[in-house]
Amino acid sequence: MSETIDLFIGGRAVPASGGGTFERRNPINGDVATVAAAATPDDARAAVEAAQAAFGEWSARPPGERRALLLAAADVLEGKAEAFTAAVTAETGSPDHWGMFNLGLAAGMLREAASLTTQVTGEVIPSNVPGSVAMAVRQPAGVVVGMAPWNAPIILGVRALATPLAVGNTVVFKGSEKCPLTHRLIVDALHEAGLGDGVVNYISHDAADAPAVVEAMIAHPATRRVNFTGSTAVGREIGKLCGEHLKPVVLELGGKAPLVILDDADVDAAVDAAAFGAFANAGQICMSTERIIVDSTIADEFVEKLSAKAAGLPFGDPSEGPVVLGSVIDAETVERCNALIDDALAKGATLVCGGKAEDTLMGPTLIDGVTPEMDIWHQESFGPVKPITRVSGVDEAVEHANDTIYGLSAAVFGGDAARALDVAHRIESGICHVNGPTVHDEAQMPFGGVKASGWGRFGGTAGVHEFTDLRWMTVQTGPRHYPF
Repeated sequence: MSETIDLFIGGRAVPASGGGTFERRNPINGDVATVAAAATPDDARAAVEAAQAAFGEWSARPPGERRALLLAAADVLEGKAEAFTAAVTAETGSPDHWGMFNLGLAAGMLREAASLTTQVTGEVIPSNVPGSVAMAVRQPAGVVVGMAPWNAPIILGVRALATPLAVGNTVVFKGSEKCPLTHRLIVDALHEAGLGDGVVNYISHDAADAPAVVEAMIAHPATRRVNFTGSTAVGREIGKLCGEHLKPVVLELGGKAPLVILDDADVDAAVDAAAFGAFANAGQICMSTERIIVDSTIADEFVEKLSAKAAGLPFGDPSEGPVVLGSVIDAETVERCNALIDDALAKGATLVCGGKAEDTLMGPTLIDGVTPEMDIWHQESFGPVKPITRVSGVDEAVEHANDTIYGLSAAVFGGDAARALDVAHRIESGICHVNGPTVHDEAQMPFGGVKASGWGRFGGTAGVHEFTDLRWMTVQTGPRHYPF
């Protein structure tokens, strides 16, 4: 690809101020997928300043106008389906169906955000001062810096922007260096819908420049909110910067989602949920099923059926035909997953299906008999390599489910829904589904984790609270007595 994807600042496509670019290569064949502008810290500051300049007009727009523009943006987004799916496949190696799933959910997120424009509510609070009308009022915070990863690029890119825009903020979107074109297309759709110059700005950067670019945006006085979705390691650094500069932040980070299968579970239903949760997008989802915890009384049947289903899932190069699992994102993922397999097998686990890979086209892999001594018990595979642990009873299942630093998503399968719900209440996670997969997202739901999976919530009125300032305001309607 010869055309360079520029930055987008103040309503204009502009090259990086230093003239730098970087390449994103297709993870399967190594071909250049995208050439993008490599922003400098000066570019980052310019984007924040453009957003600040647009804030007054955008925040003053009536909610009905913001709603109409976000609805229009959803339509424009869907109209770019061919460009989006091509970009997602070229940049991340994912199948077309993953790009289309992303696009559909992302458009729904914009429409859901549009409905929030009139949900920025407050309250009247009784005052002890005679004649004082006291109110709690929510107002737009200002400039929001949103940072999204590559793994669900359209969904997470739109999520970084939609609610902040709906409640009256302007945004700077920092795209992932692994999918700069995909993320730039989101900004194009929003701008083409008519949001206005400076309302949405876009920064792309070379991986080596990330620390300086991100700090420039967070440190800027006009930045009032930050949101980041990505790894816990990077999230810790973002959290440190936001703490240093006193910027409120929403962090949605890593996960090690447990799927707990109780002794009275519908085995076939649990198998279907496990296969979907473990291997959708080759296991590269923050909610991916990362630990399968099954009661020993039904474990043999469950493992046999799940192994057969997993072994039958087609994987390979999406350009050569329909597949369920395309490429993982890079060779580092292959090396990490291969090392997890080697370690588990060396310590006594059993390979049920799949195995080590030589390239980024990794097949579905299941490892049975995983114990706490094995690296895969604690570490995210973030790939299609999944551990199975057999337990005796509910208490041991809950203990194993909570034996992790993470706490994003979880799921419990059981025939007695009340019993399964009780187990769900005992699991330490921000999200938990009974008789459903760990991978489940809806725009109106409060989405986020606990422990090392982050803090804050995207979605619905929870998102409104994250991206607005709550102010106490009073109106004195009669004489007020003063002590002097």
